[in-house]
Amino acid sequence: MDKIVKDVGDIQSRLLDHRPIINAEVRYFIREFEEKRGYRESRLLENISKMVQETNEQMQPPNLEDTSRQLSDVIKRLEAANHMAERVQQREQEAQQGTQLQSNLEKLKDDWAEFLKEQQRLKEEADDEHAKAVGELSTRFSEKKKDMAQYSFI
Repeated sequence: MDKIVKDVGDIQSRLLDHRPIINAEVRYFIREFEEKRGYRESRLLENISKMVQETNEQMQPPNLEDTSRQLSDVIKRLEAANHMAERVQQREQEAQQGTQLQSNLEKLKDDWAEFLKEQQRLKEEADDEHAKAVGELSTRFSEKKKDMAQYSFI
């Protein structure tokens, strides 16, 4: 019976007790990463840690006064850029209005010339009508004068 208990204990330790295997794997891992690679990963991690710390120091202003000074500088630059953009926009509007005014002036000149032609045509028509009316009246007046001359001598 002792042999059976001993065999069962051996089987149980082999199946359920993984400490010897885990210890061997841990020793292999340590030897692989520390001894063979010469602490390369730890040095790399330390370098990355230093770079992160330096970046944090550069990115974060040391005090509130520096932050407010930087913000005021940024605001001044933005205001200057906004002012320049407004000036450019104003110049563009003035140029656009200038071209509009020029085209409107040309249109008004054309309209004025057309108006003057129309007025000249109407004047000529009125003159023609007046001349006809004067001619008719002159003819009538002469006829009336002749008629009156006949009646006055009789």
